[in-house]
Amino acid sequence: MNVKEPSGSNTDLAAARIAAAIGEPARARILFCLMDGHARTSTELAVVAGVSPSTASVHLNRLKQEGLIKVLACGKHRFHSLENSDVASALEGLRVLAGGSGKRFVPAAPVELRKARTCYDHIAGRFGVLLHDRFLALRWITIAPSADCSYELTRGGEKAFSELGIDVNATRKLRRHFASACLDWSERRPHIGGALGAAILHTALKRKWVEQELDSRVLKVTRHGKREMESRLGLQL
Repeated sequence: MNVKEPSGSNTDLAAARIAAAIGEPARARILFCLMDGHARTSTELAVVAGVSPSTASVHLNRLKQEGLIKVLACGKHRFHSLENSDVASALEGLRVLAGGSGKRFVPAAPVELRKARTCYDHIAGRFGVLLHDRFLALRWITIAPSADCSYELTRGGEKAFSELGIDVNATRKLRRHFASACLDWSERRPHIGGALGAAILHTALKRKWVEQELDSRVLKVTRHGKREMESRLGLQL
């Protein structure tokens, strides 16, 4: 006798696998740690989970297989974050049921460096991350479909960056990545690197939007820069 498989069983099995992945205490600690939106290395997450680095790698692979986390590889470093807002929402619901609350991530870096600084030859810190997010929101840049940590300009973006004084064609011809996601070590979220990132910093310095402290990586956003960010990008600092 053939028993008809109930509809939705595949979804039920997938949900069960996801629940099992979340249900292991070490993996749960990893996931809830990532709910603040900041990416972390496997070494950091091993400490959070209270397990060895090798065990943490096994847990992270399981979470990735179930679509709960993603990995951003930038150079030698690999950073882990939640896959998307749906995962965060599900975890938040579990946290409500459990009656718990999370601790806010506090970067271990001087305040001025966290605000704005240079990262090699581009803008980093909170200011750099805000610019990155704003460029995405304005659809000046879009994530490249075929390359990790890379961005492409939209037509609107090409026009907008040109209006800022950036020679987009010349920037493309440089012997380096055009635009890449450089994970910010204090914010643990991406800022814009590559040739475009360097061009943005050069333009910001030339137009006196930012000033760099002598013998320091610290950047200070000027009053003029704040006005320009608001009028040109709708970004309030």
